[in-house]
Amino acid sequence: MSTEATKTEVGSYFISNYPPYSQWTGDALPSIQQAFANPPRKQIGPTGDLIDTPLGLYLHIPFCRKRCKFCYFKVFTQMNAEEIERYVSALTKEIELVSQQPVMGGRPFRFVYFGGGTPSFLSVKQLQSLFDRLHKSISWDQAEEVTFECEPGTLSESKVHALRELGVTRLSLGVESFSDAILEENGRAHLSKEIHRAWEWIVAAGFPNVNIDLISGMVGETWENWRENVRKTLELSPESVTIYQMELPFNTVYSKDLLQTQQAAPVADWQTKRDWVQFAFEEFQKHGYQVSSAYTVIKDPNKVSFSYRDNLWKGSDLLATGIASFGHVSGVHYQNVPEWNQYLGALLDENRLPIGRAFVPTREQSLIREMILQLKRGYLDVEYFKVKYETDIADHWKSEWEAYEQEGYVSLKRDAAGACHRIEMSMQGLLRVDGLLTAFFEPQFRGVRYT
Repeated sequence: MSTEATKTEVGSYFISNYPPYSQWTGDALPSIQQAFANPPRKQIGPTGDLIDTPLGLYLHIPFCRKRCKFCYFKVFTQMNAEEIERYVSALTKEIELVSQQPVMGGRPFRFVYFGGGTPSFLSVKQLQSLFDRLHKSISWDQAEEVTFECEPGTLSESKVHALRELGVTRLSLGVESFSDAILEENGRAHLSKEIHRAWEWIVAAGFPNVNIDLISGMVGETWENWRENVRKTLELSPESVTIYQMELPFNTVYSKDLLQTQQAAPVADWQTKRDWVQFAFEEFQKHGYQVSSAYTVIKDPNKVSFSYRDNLWKGSDLLATGIASFGHVSGVHYQNVPEWNQYLGALLDENRLPIGRAFVPTREQSLIREMILQLKRGYLDVEYFKVKYETDIADHWKSEWEAYEQEGYVSLKRDAAGACHRIEMSMQGLLRVDGLLTAFFEPQFRGVRYT
């Protein structure tokens, strides 16, 4: 059954939703407008009762010092203070409009996530102004987690302490590599000395949860350097470490160059990247970390480690704000407009939400979405899906699971009566999980462009 690629080709991608984003259209805008205009839908809880759907907030800060050559997010470089202020004004207007929507339903935010781009690109003054203006419309006092992404070179001691005082509980530090040569080759704006300098400030500020991001397979990576990346990360001893395997979506600098020159990708092949991640996982486990997903190891599984991920993978609502950001409420997916003037114009000139396209999934598609995302944790609870979707996923996709079991990627745990109650991934399955998920896609979505 396995048809996995060996080389890292242009068009490879990380699966973060279903159906693929390329299928979302402007035709579905009335559905998301209706979702916003009505009270929130409840969801089925663990015992089959209806419960309030958890609510999260994502805020996209699209500014960066440089565009990384592997980046596929909506980012802007070389923006001046006036342009940043216009964006912050638009974002706070969007939050104001969102806060007035019936879909909020009086629910507190379970989690808040400042992503990018580089949220830490903003100055202390800009951050304080942003937070002050946001709090005029919303509160996240009850949130179990407030995450803020940082690029090491944008941090200062005063900025780190300001973030702590502003209520950020989880910092995610985009280290990616400790090698200056590799950082420069891949277009990263920071160098290793800035990582260590920022880390001292972060430790002194006492954040409850700090995550370090690494990327397996950056251009120029070697076994020797990868071992150093792992060793140096262990020296810092963060609460969690997230390791992504380098991919080449269509809209990166690397991908565009490769398509023009028709050259082979300079990124390590998939097996090498998996070997590097496996080595890292094993080293972290030796030091007391536990594997939390296909990408993450954590120190203490009893702490809130990544509320944003855990809630999203179980179908929480996500109010997504900022240019080109993705969200979903009351069973409808949506994305904001991706162009600068479109986004600012909708909010500052027309006083309306800047939603550009949407998608209304079927019940089966919502089931597939939750199943494939939760599989990234390394296991599936069959009973969870029976209760929530009235579907036995082990039986519904019997042939796919049995094929993956034969290939050594999953193990089907059965009760005394022979019924499968839990699906567990092996390490080899976990390391290639994104390549296994398309087997569960509906036929019309296999082979289509993802974004």
